[in-house]
Amino acid sequence: MRVYVPATWPMLRTLVKTGVVDPIGGTAFALTPALREAYISGDDEELEFAAMTHAARASLRLLSVEFGLGEDSTPARRVVVSADLENVTLRPDLDDGVVRISGAVPFESIAAVHVDTEEAEYAVREAAGAVDAADLGDLDAEFLVGEAEDHDLAWYDPSEVAFLVEGQA
Repeated sequence: MRVYVPATWPMLRTLVKTGVVDPIGGTAFALTPALREAYISGDDEELEFAAMTHAARASLRLLSVEFGLGEDSTPARRVVVSADLENVTLRPDLDDGVVRISGAVPFESIAAVHVDTEEAEYAVREAAGAVDAADLGDLDAEFLVGEAEDHDLAWYDPSEVAFLVEGQA
């Protein structure tokens, strides 16, 4: 199953060093039967994009925590790691597209890495500070999150990740 793992820049650095990405709490997103039912229409590609969008918002939540802990040197960029895994458990109790994966995701399973471009950093930093309020229905906060979500994530082949991380150092 193709899964979308929310991540941050430090997690990409770890991927380059260790060859694995460790999903926080084993949480990822995927095109699940519940997610498919939640949408009136859409082909698999559109619904996979919806799952990736959920992971990108979860990446904002991870950034919110990092910035809250004073990790201001972390680039304000959403990161989503796409991987093909077999050991996936559906978690409809959490949300329509949430899945649980056990263990780390090995580099060999990674299909692509999606990262915000530099132009998105201001919007992403603002959104990371507002994502919790947006989740609770604050319309101003939702606007800020929407500004970040208006930026498309750039696609990188797994072989490019080391160069991407090195270029940000």
